[in-house]
Amino acid sequence: MHILIVEDSALVASGIKTGLELHGFTCDIAASLAEAGRHMAGSHFDACILDLGLPDGDGLRLLGQWRAAALHLPVLILSARDRIEDKVAGFQTGTDDYLTKPFDLTELVLRLHALLRRASGRATDLLDFGSFQINMACAQVSRLGQPVELARREWALLSALVQANGRVLSAAQLHDSLYGFDQDVGSNTVNVHVHHLRRKLGQEVIETVRGLGFRLGAQAQTRQP
Repeated sequence: MHILIVEDSALVASGIKTGLELHGFTCDIAASLAEAGRHMAGSHFDACILDLGLPDGDGLRLLGQWRAAALHLPVLILSARDRIEDKVAGFQTGTDDYLTKPFDLTELVLRLHALLRRASGRATDLLDFGSFQINMACAQVSRLGQPVELARREWALLSALVQANGRVLSAAQLHDSLYGFDQDVGSNTVNVHVHHLRRKLGQEVIETVRGLGFRLGAQAQTRQP
């Protein structure tokens, strides 16, 4: 899943990016409101971590613009502003969650998963697709009761399809979920990861929609109780 980190401290932003990528996320960093706007215009993100004190303005202004434009991207404010008045302002402007600095990375990861779970309409991070099971919070997959080892990009692809909840994602959208702006990769990489996932979890796990892209297979979409 693709996360936009809007944070002007290079050290903090790099630490968040490194930590989230260890948990299977793909991240890009914007150090200003202007850069965040350019990133949003040029790519798809599943959620945003938003600092407030940015060099070219207040993060609340950017959040207000997004909400006024009916952009429903899940947003988690991550700020040193810890007064109740600041939190109220954040929620009234449209943030989905608010975490103060200093923070614990594990808590940040759990809060992100909760945001993404609500955005996709899921009640739990534990998903049963019949032949295979997924723990979204722990990035763990099993098939027929046996653990399945997935490479980081394979997990990113699978989680993007789960998050889409049956919608078709184009190869370009999936590419955004797998790679950041600073990575130059071949045009066939999405197809390669699709092939690997099918080999590990079964051909039915991903359905190709000719001319449009990919979606979670119809059998995989039927979640068992």
